[in-house]
Amino acid sequence: MKLAPDDLDSITATTLGHYQQVAEDFREGTRDHDVSQNIDALLRHIQGPAPFTVLDFGCGPGRDLQAFTRLGHVAIGLDGCERFAQMAREDSGCEVWQQDFLKLDLPAAHFDGIFANAVLFHIPRQELPRVLKQLHASLKDGGVLFSSNPRGDNQEGWNGPRYGAYHDLAAWQALLTDAGFVELEHYYRPVGLPREQQPWLASVWRKA
Repeated sequence: MKLAPDDLDSITATTLGHYQQVAEDFREGTRDHDVSQNIDALLRHIQGPAPFTVLDFGCGPGRDLQAFTRLGHVAIGLDGCERFAQMAREDSGCEVWQQDFLKLDLPAAHFDGIFANAVLFHIPRQELPRVLKQLHASLKDGGVLFSSNPRGDNQEGWNGPRYGAYHDLAAWQALLTDAGFVELEHYYRPVGLPREQQPWLASVWRKA
């Protein structure tokens, strides 16, 4: 069933409202999460001389902005949650844009890489093709997109106060390919566990 504009506005407002309420707890609870495997997966595929200009899409409180900065890159954050954007600016010192994921305003051909860690699953399936093409357009030629999402069986809906769409590998590959990306690699996380204990699907893509 197609979501109406009012439905999309409600999804955005409710999900962002949840993150606004739990922002402090979220920052504390995720501060020590090790996503270095994901950061490395993005950076090693970017071609050309460093430093790279990286968009941390859905940057949250700014943990990974700090990581990219420590590695010598130019990181810009983007988040829809006002409190997260404020935290990210304060904690990282980076430029952070507060934008609704469904109403993006991104510069063309600007980024060497986009880091979308645990965020794109919040975008309803019907809106994903448009959003992915916007991300594609904001990458330089040959630029790289990293994404990690909770995997699923191509269902979507509410998980408490948050909306999510949960894709399997084949569906995710089709979405990214249709948006103009070429797959570089994919893997499941956490590493070293049986597949049924790896809820996260990570993938890396180049702008064709």
